[in-house]
Amino acid sequence: MDIRCRKLLCKFNDRFTCKAKGILVNGKVICSTFEKDDNKKDLQDVTKHLFESEPNYAPQRDSKALAIGCEAKCLFNRNGKCVSNGITLNSIKEKPYCVSFLKK
Repeated sequence: MDIRCRKLLCKFNDRFTCKAKGILVNGKVICSTFEKDDNKKDLQDVTKHLFESEPNYAPQRDSKALAIGCEAKCLFNRNGKCVSNGITLNSIKEKPYCVSFLKK
């Protein structure tokens, strides 16, 4: 499973790759595992220069090493586990929303 996180201010985010032991997408489709790291600079708008230079991505983690829980009423939620081929968490506003969400 491809997991990408655009919430760069999260303490678990390493160049768009989540380093948390687990992720939980809650019923409001927000990653409740998110923890803001006050030491990180706000570099949220990477799309501004997307066609000028490629973003620096960290190597992907195997999804088997990451527990992915889901409480959302989503098409990919199977008994509290995400079965999607990929997850992307966006940096919209203050909360990291799961943009892979498809309403059931």
